[in-house]
Amino acid sequence: MAVRKSNPKTTVGKKKTVPAKTLVSVVLSFRNEEDVLPELIQRLEDVFAAEKIECELIFVNDNSTDRSLKILNESASGNPHIKIINMSRRFGVSECVMAGIALSSGDAVISMDADLQDPPEVIPDLIAKWQNGAEVVYTVRTERDGEHPLKMWVTRMAYRAINAVSEVDMPVNSGDFRLLSRLACDKLMELGEMDPYPRGLVPWLGFQQEAHYYRRDARAAGEAHFSLLNSLNPYKTFISGLTSFSMAPIFLIFLIGGGVSLLSLIGLIFSSDGETGWVMFALLLWGSLMFSLGFVGIYVGRTYKDVRGRPRYIIKDTVGFNDEFASKTKA
Repeated sequence: MAVRKSNPKTTVGKKKTVPAKTLVSVVLSFRNEEDVLPELIQRLEDVFAAEKIECELIFVNDNSTDRSLKILNESASGNPHIKIINMSRRFGVSECVMAGIALSSGDAVISMDADLQDPPEVIPDLIAKWQNGAEVVYTVRTERDGEHPLKMWVTRMAYRAINAVSEVDMPVNSGDFRLLSRLACDKLMELGEMDPYPRGLVPWLGFQQEAHYYRRDARAAGEAHFSLLNSLNPYKTFISGLTSFSMAPIFLIFLIGGGVSLLSLIGLIFSSDGETGWVMFALLLWGSLMFSLGFVGIYVGRTYKDVRGRPRYIIKDTVGFNDEFASKTKA
């Protein structure tokens, strides 16, 4: 993990001490976003220029197959703010965000989507709340343009299901658009678990956390990469969130097992048609067993991933980082 030396020159804000010359890192995980990158870069540059805040824009390339990398390389050649991390293969959004945070050098780090659904113009509000004392500023989407109502409903229900059994409260409709202080970033990177679930890990960290409400825009161009019906990612994310912060499924298995045992005993005592009763009992027992083994397997799989010691990700190469940071490519 890259460690940035603190700036000795500071000014005192309302609630905390912030660097006199603030550097904000923006981490953008992306895959195949050639249609939006030029506008995204321009809008980010305009925001930071207006705020007179130094920035570094860290684009984490999740093995894109279009012209995205070519566009970024051309932009980086004349712009010292742009830095690129190229992953060795496709690892996923969470892993790419963690890689970007690991190599960031800002006093605060903002993670956001690269499809312009997260408007860069919201960034000054996040920075203001950080400067006023918040270690974490997470965003909550009040409206989501261009999203199907069914997907929005399923997303809300998924958050509520996770919160119902989770050890921490995860804000409903809060995605990956957030600001973390350097302290929060460092503590987040100390968590070594595989399949990281930042939407749960960040609330778990504690510290002073504040919400910022905003309206999420529709995609500026291109197609969604994680649709509800055509991608496994939403379901993988839901299962990851459910099993990262709750043991409830394990207890559910125990209750189902007890219920099946009780039903089988009642069936044996009161069944009038022995053949039908045994068939139904066998099917019920088999289904319950498969369901239970599936949940146990998820927990065992997560444990296996954590203990085998593989890195979360592998970085192929970087652009724009100095030698010190470029050499620190291990998760």
